[in-house]
Amino acid sequence: MEEVGEGRRLVLPFSAIVGLEDAKLALLCVAVNPLIGGVLLRGDKGTGKSTLVRALANVLPEIEVVADCPFNCNPRNPLEMCDSCYRRYVRGEELPTARRRMRVIDLPLSVTIDRLVGTVDVERFLKEGVKALQPGLLAEANRNILYIDEVNLLDDYVADALLDAAAMGWNIIEREGISFKHPARFILVGSMNPEEGELRPQILDRFGLCVNVEAPKDPEVRAEIVRRVEEFHQDPVRFCRRFEGREREVRERVVRARELLPKVVISDDLLKLLTEAIIKLGIKTNRAEIVTVKTAKAIAALDGRVRVTLKDLEKAMELALPHRLRDRPFQKPPKVLKPKLINNEGENGDRNHGRNGGDTQGNEERGGAGGGSGSYDVSVGSSERRFDPQSVNYDARVLNLLKSRGVGGFRSSRDSYVVSVNYPRGYPITYTIPKSREGVIDVDLYGTVLSAILAGKKPPVSIDECDVRVRVRRVKVPTLWVIVLDSSGSMALQKRIAVAKGLALKLVEEGYVRKAKLSLMVFRGREAEVVVPPTKNYVKVLDAIEGVPTGGRTPLSSALHKLALLTIRERMRDKSLKVRAFIITDGKANVPLYGEDVGEELIKLGRELRRLNVDFVIYDTRPEGINLGINYIPLLKEVLGAEVTRV
Repeated sequence: MEEVGEGRRLVLPFSAIVGLEDAKLALLCVAVNPLIGGVLLRGDKGTGKSTLVRALANVLPEIEVVADCPFNCNPRNPLEMCDSCYRRYVRGEELPTARRRMRVIDLPLSVTIDRLVGTVDVERFLKEGVKALQPGLLAEANRNILYIDEVNLLDDYVADALLDAAAMGWNIIEREGISFKHPARFILVGSMNPEEGELRPQILDRFGLCVNVEAPKDPEVRAEIVRRVEEFHQDPVRFCRRFEGREREVRERVVRARELLPKVVISDDLLKLLTEAIIKLGIKTNRAEIVTVKTAKAIAALDGRVRVTLKDLEKAMELALPHRLRDRPFQKPPKVLKPKLINNEGENGDRNHGRNGGDTQGNEERGGAGGGSGSYDVSVGSSERRFDPQSVNYDARVLNLLKSRGVGGFRSSRDSYVVSVNYPRGYPITYTIPKSREGVIDVDLYGTVLSAILAGKKPPVSIDECDVRVRVRRVKVPTLWVIVLDSSGSMALQKRIAVAKGLALKLVEEGYVRKAKLSLMVFRGREAEVVVPPTKNYVKVLDAIEGVPTGGRTPLSSALHKLALLTIRERMRDKSLKVRAFIITDGKANVPLYGEDVGEELIKLGRELRRLNVDFVIYDTRPEGINLGINYIPLLKEVLGAEVTRV
């Protein structure tokens, strides 16, 4: 381990971290072969995810770069050069080289799009009048590791730019008169707490490997963690030097594995077993087998072998497949417990795939793992039965509603965005003159300098107050969807509760797509209950819908009252919050809130909710034909200004 320099940030050594073996293996695999596509660490807070990722930098080997290039270009490969380096390379110029250690580049959740992709070099523009690029985090991340803590909380517009760069391997900048591109081939590592919300499927699939990180259950292991952390905090320098040898061993192991990786092969029999297993698991993306094979080869290379064994493949499946097993991105995937490629007689075939390359080759020549007979199956754990909206016998009207209109009642997401001025959040679209009475917060430097030049000033430009311009941005408005589900006794008639639950599940799907917070409120018996407070843990809402009981009276007034209280409480946290309520009911109401007439209560509560600017969609679950008793849906439609859909 290199000497500790002044100002260097000390982190717990990689080899000193207790446990987390799967997470360590996944990170070492992507260090050996970045084409695996990155690692996602999922787990509760305080389980060591961030510590492990930041410790990875100490065991990463050096890379060769163009010494005077800010993009860490590869001097030996023109396909990994920026425009400037490539032009020099074509001219036959000798590119200066240097060796640098790979680094972990942190991507903060507060990052702006300018800081991520790069922006105009204002200093050069002011002094020389030249439009040049000031590199962003994607430039620093090229050929390094880009780490996003709480990746599930990343803003959409930042995630979109990140995904574009990750998919193409290039960061292309076309803005403010600048046209430039540079390589952005980074290893993407993210960590998240599932309780704080799910990942978008586009980002989830971008991670080659996914590991669930859990705190150990063994008291002695937990005690050892405490001892090491205490020792590190008391004397970090001494502690790091204690593990220098182990860190060097891990680094050398990665270097040897990189050199060995091109020689590692996988037999056709194992490849066939893998593809058959993936098909049986119902995984649709081809990235599954591609990533699994690359991971299995990296595991073999880390062990110093040139042939992939069955155990390598099983371990690779355990790391590469679980997050690709879900039918819907926000649902729990089937639980994969140590995936095993097994034959019909229950043997795992390890005896046919030795741990050394020579034995493996000999066994494969004699038939090996199944000999291509196709007699193997994949063993995975089974998940609990979930409420499936497709299993409900919807009539034609309901099916047409779900397909043509969408249960949310909102065909586009344009109303989820607003334009903000002089506020540093959102995607910049233009710039403007600040209002005279407000402070200048979000200055557009390019617009400011351009305004000064258009006013007749020449570089170097002196900026006056009248030249200042602020940015205009497109900002996503935070949205809360409240599903208000009637589960009273009348909803049990003619299986209306099954249709209601199916609609609620579809609302969760649409809420996930729109990245809205969700809350579930159920009313039955004497009063309504907020079963799930506002959350982005969509699986929690799904489970709650499945477990909703049915029976009792219909306290509709209590539901509207608690909806008003919920709206007021959430608006105290964020004044810009947009609340939409989806009431699924047959319109019955027979439990007054204050002992008054139910109709009068609904009018008063409806007026208050309308004052709070709550949007409403009501799903009328009454069956066709004559319905006895008072129905309050027409009243709610008028007083709430709600859209009513008959299902």
